[in-house]
Amino acid sequence: MSSAESSLSRPPPWDDPLLIAIPLPATADLMPLLRDWISWLANERRASRHTLLAYARDLSAFLEFMRDYHGQETSRALLESLTAADLRAYMASRLSGGLSKASLARALSTLRNLYRWFDREGYMTNPVPRTLRAPKQPQSIPKALTEDEALDALALSGDLQDEPWLAKRDLALFTLLYGCGLRLGEALDLDRRDLPRGETMMITGKGRKDRVVPLLPVVLEALADYLEACPYEGGPETPVFLGSRGKRLNPGVVQRQMRRLRAALGLPESATPHALRHSFATHLLAQGGDLRAIQDLLGHASLSTTQRYTKVDAARLAAIHKASHPRAR
Repeated sequence: MSSAESSLSRPPPWDDPLLIAIPLPATADLMPLLRDWISWLANERRASRHTLLAYARDLSAFLEFMRDYHGQETSRALLESLTAADLRAYMASRLSGGLSKASLARALSTLRNLYRWFDREGYMTNPVPRTLRAPKQPQSIPKALTEDEALDALALSGDLQDEPWLAKRDLALFTLLYGCGLRLGEALDLDRRDLPRGETMMITGKGRKDRVVPLLPVVLEALADYLEACPYEGGPETPVFLGSRGKRLNPGVVQRQMRRLRAALGLPESATPHALRHSFATHLLAQGGDLRAIQDLLGHASLSTTQRYTKVDAARLAAIHKASHPRAR
C-alpha cells in the first residue's frame, strides 16, 4: 500500500473549517492529489494544525500565481512541466508583493515537499523545485521584551476584555506563553486532556516532537482561574482556550489583543505573542540559565537555533554599557 493510500485510510483533516476555507484553484485531475498530499502531511508526517494551514496557504498562493501567469487553471500537466523560469517568476512576484525572505523560503520548502511526494507516489517527476533555492537571508536576532515590558503586558492583558472569563482567558494564555516559552500554536492546540496533573506538562511541538515543560505556580493559578470561570463545559477533547462562541480560539484574536496591548503600553511592533517566547528564553539566559536546558525547554532541534539568544543578551549588555559608561556619553 502506498503512503497516499495509507493516509486516506485514516480520518483526513478536512473537518477543519480554516483548512476548508483556503482555496486550491486546480483542475479536477490535480485536486485529488493535492488533497491526498495534505492528508499525508496530517496523518503520516503528523504535521501540526499550524503547519498544515501554512502549507495550504503557500500552496494556494502558488496555484493562483500559476493560473494567472499561464492564463489557465493549474493542472497536473502544468505542474509536471514546471520550469525554473516559472519558479523565478513566482519568487519575484511574492517578494514584490511584500513577502519576507523567510516566508519565501518556507513557501519554496512547501513546493519541494510536494514534488518529493509526487515523485515518491509515482504521480510525476520534476527535479526543478529541488534545485532552486530562496535568496540567502541574514540570521535575525529574536526580538524580546524587557522583563518590565513582559510583566506589564501580562498585568494589563486581562483588563482589555469586558467579559470576566475572557479576561481570565487572555491572562492565562499570555502567562503560559511567557512562563513556559510556548509557541502560540502549541498553546492553542492544547486540549483539556493535555492539562497538567502536577507541575509539568507535555507539549507537542514542531515535527510532532514531545517535550516536558515545568509550570510555575503563577501559570497553574492562571489556568485554574480561567477554567473555573469558563462558561463552556467539555470533555477531554475540548480545547483549553476557547473563543467567545465556544470554539477553539483563533490565533488572529490573540494577535489582535496583543496589538491592543502594544498600543496601550507603547510597545514596539515586534511585541507579538511570539515575542513572549523570545522573552522567556532571553530572560532565562540573562539569569544564568544553561543553554542546553533552554534548548530543551523551547523544543529546538538544533542548539544553533537556541544560540541566537546569546546575541540578544550580548546586544542588551552592549546597550547598557553604552548608556552607562562615562566615556560613551
